[in-house]
Amino acid sequence: MTVREVLEDLQRERSIAYTTVMTVLDNLHQKGWVRREAEGRAYRYEAVSTRAAYAAALMNDAWSQSDNPTAALIAFFGMMSEEQRQALGDAIRIVRGPETTEPQNPGSASPADER
Repeated sequence: MTVREVLEDLQRERSIAYTTVMTVLDNLHQKGWVRREAEGRAYRYEAVSTRAAYAAALMNDAWSQSDNPTAALIAFFGMMSEEQRQALGDAIRIVRGPETTEPQNPGSASPADER
């Protein structure tokens, strides 16, 4: 988005100056949070990361600063709603990927036993 497009979007909810939006976008660019490309006499800005990736980075940063990561995770999980715990379980399954081995029934012979 250009500064003008961001300004128009923000002005739907409150009054804000063009120079304020321009300064904030320039600061975000200097910090590496947005990239920009010249478009005529203006710049078009684009987020470098998604909200999800930003949230993940914040959580990782907070967790890595703990002197007891296990306790921090237990406390964090304790704050989660049931819906959030289900989302966590889904995320863990996605990260792990499909299981490479299928569980065997107790008492069934393994392929090595059949030789």
